Amino acid sequence: MRAGSWMATVSPELGGAILSLDNAGVAVFRPTPDGTGEVLQTACFPLVPYVNRIADARFSHGGCDVTLPTLAQFAPHALHGDGWLRAWSVDTVEAARVVLTLEGGEDHWPWAWTAVQTIELTGDGLRIDLSMTNRAQTDAPAGLGLHPYFVRGRDTRLSFRADAVWLADAREIPERLAPADAVMDWSGGPKVSDAPFVDHAYAGWDGQAVVGDGDRRIVMIASDNCRWAQVYAPTGEDFVCVEPMSHRPDAVHAPAGEDPGLAVLKPGETLSIWMTVGIEG
Repeated sequence: MRAGSWMATVSPELGGAILSLDNAGVAVFRPTPDGTGEVLQTACFPLVPYVNRIADARFSHGGCDVTLPTLAQFAPHALHGDGWLRAWSVDTVEAARVVLTLEGGEDHWPWAWTAVQTIELTGDGLRIDLSMTNRAQTDAPAGLGLHPYFVRGRDTRLSFRADAVWLADAREIPERLAPADAVMDWSGGPKVSDAPFVDHAYAGWDGQAVVGDGDRRIVMIASDNCRWAQVYAPTGEDFVCVEPMSHRPDAVHAPAGEDPGLAVLKPGETLSIWMTVGIEG
């Protein structure tokens, strides 16, 4: 896909993932290694029908007790739904736009759903629209997110604003809210290399993040219903992830009175999010 100075490659069969995103020949997303079949090594992939972890891969909803399949490296928890683990169908292909679809449900989610992912380049950058429609005969929980891997160098800085951060227990499940600077204060745009290991969900996120490297500022903006952002910044790696999410991790286990962002879709109802990525400077 090409538009102006932007170029992207997409793999429908590998989780509907973006394999690369470049501007003027310079990588914006971490490029996918040639020949890999591992979606966790791609540049960006969709999260559907829920995001992040579900503790012990079990929960109850509407009188239905649900047990989800797990992957060995993330057990005993379920992670990110199954949209990223399956091949998507190609609905539309154009020079700078592709529309992918996926039918889900059965053992991975007891409510049937249809997802549509539109990936488009313009002269201003990348836009991804992701939606999920409940095809079940009953109300269904639903969540959406995107998992971009931004290129990170020694001097790369990350900047965004949020109200709070979820601190996790030893099992990597959110335990309590803390001030946004409790793990790392990102509001001033520190170097990512100066941060400790980060894999935390930020609440009250304002929907914008800036990844800066020298004179180039990569700006990501997400839809208003993405009120949470998961930052994944492992030490010593060449990427940093800022993942817009429509609900917090383990939202299905949120206590009464909390608004964790998890949508409940009526039959035929649709949940949608979007994300744009552009360059300033």
